[in-house]
Amino acid sequence: QVQLVESGGGLVQPGGSLTLSCAASGCIFSINYMGWYRQAPGKERELVAAIRSGGVTNYADSVKGRFTISRDNAKDTVYLQMNSLKSEDTAVYYCNVRCPWINYWGQGTQVTVSS
Repeated sequence: QVQLVESGGGLVQPGGSLTLSCAASGCIFSINYMGWYRQAPGKERELVAAIRSGGVTNYADSVKGRFTISRDNAKDTVYLQMNSLKSEDTAVYYCNVRCPWINYWGQGTQVTVSS
């Protein structure tokens, strides 16, 4: 059974930074796809950023230039560096991995951007 453990959420002022991390365990295959999604109150869950094992990344237009996704393949860990945070980035952030094609989700970590 694949388990995902997220950390790094919290309260930050506008313009601040946070780094989220998500460690995966239990996947007996190499994990290709790792991503971060978010869900704000009253809205649907949306893709924030994703990274493949070869390093190819994609980002939501709303976070391009501010967020950076990276991964440590040896540790099966994915990171999301978030800079220049805005109030509209407030949401619960979820880690997602595919092992090898089945989706697994983290428990979610709250990110609140507020002064």
